[in-house]
Amino acid sequence: MELLLKNANIVTDKDTYMSDIYIKDGVIVNIDKELNIPNIKTVDIGGKYLVPGGIDVHTHFDIDVGIARSADNFYTGTLAAACGGTTTIVDHMGFGPKGCNLHHQLNLYYDLAKDSVIDYSFHGVIQHIDEDILKEIDEMIKDGIPSFKGYMTYGYKLSDMEMLKLSEKLGKSGGLLTVHPENNDMVEFLRAKLASEGKLAPIYHAKSRPDKCEGEAVNRMIDLTAQTNCPLYIVHLSSNEALEHIKRAKDRGQEVYSETCPQYLVLDEEKYREEDGVKYICSPPIREKSNQEKLWEGIQQGYIQTIATDHCSFNYKMKKEMGATDFRKCPNGLPGVETRMPIIFSEGVSKGRISVNKFVELTSTNPAKLFGMYPKKGSIQIGADADLVVIDPNLIKKITVDDLHENVDYTSFEGIEVKGYPVMTISRGEIIVENNKFTGEKGRGKFIKREAFKF
Repeated sequence: MELLLKNANIVTDKDTYMSDIYIKDGVIVNIDKELNIPNIKTVDIGGKYLVPGGIDVHTHFDIDVGIARSADNFYTGTLAAACGGTTTIVDHMGFGPKGCNLHHQLNLYYDLAKDSVIDYSFHGVIQHIDEDILKEIDEMIKDGIPSFKGYMTYGYKLSDMEMLKLSEKLGKSGGLLTVHPENNDMVEFLRAKLASEGKLAPIYHAKSRPDKCEGEAVNRMIDLTAQTNCPLYIVHLSSNEALEHIKRAKDRGQEVYSETCPQYLVLDEEKYREEDGVKYICSPPIREKSNQEKLWEGIQQGYIQTIATDHCSFNYKMKKEMGATDFRKCPNGLPGVETRMPIIFSEGVSKGRISVNKFVELTSTNPAKLFGMYPKKGSIQIGADADLVVIDPNLIKKITVDDLHENVDYTSFEGIEVKGYPVMTISRGEIIVENNKFTGEKGRGKFIKREAFKF
């Protein structure tokens, strides 16, 4: 369990420098130039970038959404993640039976995740609020689950009163509230209106969940959590409308954090007008192109702290059969856990939108800090887990489903050419991917007991 990496161009969120790294028993033991340790496995990085392993804090593996079950389970999903340069995921657990307690889903997901090939954790999912649930939150935090998700739409949506009670509890207990922000009444009103007019093609999925639907919900949650002094984390931010509310809140000092996803940075709603437009149905929907540069500006200015994926894969064949003629019947979600790191490196670093240090901050360090894993994860320093990825900044590849490992029959990013690609993934000191070939073992991933919120 020893490994020596030579001639690495090490990149952290703050620094870039050439050095060697000595790893023992899965942990970084020494970082120095010209390290020479005989009789251990030695890999010459050749001056390529060595970054902390990617951390995707928004996946949905093996999720049952009622009308369908996702294509990727924890084995196929984490294997694909590893091949794309991600060494840790935090999965948003799906809903359980009506009235169930918080540990019901946690115990279920412990079992679902046993085949993971990289390290993992979960976000708690809140389906209802009562005194028992509020008391159980402290137990969940002790169990290493300090972040909880509340939905403002779908079947188990929380009312404003429930959000107030939940956020007050989390603010006092050291938890982080993550929210899916969409105005449910606006969605239901528009879906019914469009259906009555016979407008059921995929493009009307986007029209049924407009920017203001997200913006209003984000603004409402900002106001609610300001009242309860609870840190707020907005998932899958997709529009400038919502971003502007976050900017104002952060500028006045409120603890509001946000993530966006590659689909909102590189795709636009014209995809829904294509023959296979049903492929792109996700919520919130892909937006008009004008939002893309605004989101990049939000990233550059520090208003968006992380880039995750919301990976929730359903086969195109299934989506087409279920929803091609009625967008309301299509399961929501896109694959993307494998393509996140190369797309953000290419669109961000290679195209000059962000520095390579900012890339590390967005894809690894900030996720680790926000979700209670830093500095064991998300850093390159002595004592940290040796979760490392080698990126060849000059490698040019065209993304195609045939090269990917996600257990789904399409990629939303088919045909996009990227410059910069992961060529080696190291998880706790073990090389598990080399040149797009997975060499690790099923079930080698470990559950991460995360710490209470601090950032």
